Amino acid sequence: MADSSPSLSIDPAEVAKFSALAAQWWDPAGKFAPLHKFNPVRLAFIRDQACAHFGRDSRSLRPFEGLSLLDIGCGGGLLSEPMARLGFAVIGADASDRNIGTARAHAAQTGVEIDYRATSAEALTAESRAFDVVLNMEVVEHVADVSAYLGACAALVKPGGITFVATLNKTLKSLALAKIGAEYVLNWLPRGTHDWNRFLPPGELEKSLEGSGLTIMKRQGVSFDPLAWDWKLSSDVDVNYMVVAKR
Repeated sequence: MADSSPSLSIDPAEVAKFSALAAQWWDPAGKFAPLHKFNPVRLAFIRDQACAHFGRDSRSLRPFEGLSLLDIGCGGGLLSEPMARLGFAVIGADASDRNIGTARAHAAQTGVEIDYRATSAEALTAESRAFDVVLNMEVVEHVADVSAYLGACAALVKPGGITFVATLNKTLKSLALAKIGAEYVLNWLPRGTHDWNRFLPPGELEKSLEGSGLTIMKRQGVSFDPLAWDWKLSSDVDVNYMVVAKR
């Protein structure tokens, strides 16, 4: 059921943009093909960091049994499903009813148990929900009020829990590669997917997280390697980066 409470962070235009593409989330050759290519490197990073933080065995098939995870802005569930397979009790939340419909249908086909909800971070905070891990991946650049959104997401992290935030840096390099290159030259993404003015420097993101009571643990760059035609972890945070923080 969709949540009807107001949310400062939800941008209806951005929700409509991704709702229109909802049916394509799980098509590795469709509009979200770059995300499918990007997924393995961020999945491995999340798994390794979470195992280290919680003292879990990374060689285990389900190392996160007994832990809860929120995938906020989950889209079609590309991260929610592998996280559930790793043992997390997963809630996948998205402002788009159509995205949640696609996610639920795919999880039903694959037999993965996930609690999908069409709701917002603010609504979950109002319910006094809290999670061991909060994934906030490639969402910040699409919200209407970054401070309100990050504050709500930070409040959803349990004491001792961690959050992963992935977004795009606001640099001339990101304008050239993530906006102009990805959308207009390589046609990796539909034109208009991103607004460079909404990209966020790591320092601003980290300041907001710290202001919400979290402690920054790690800043990690992710770069595309044109020779291998694949993504890899990198020291370069000029375009894509991830931040890990704990409460």
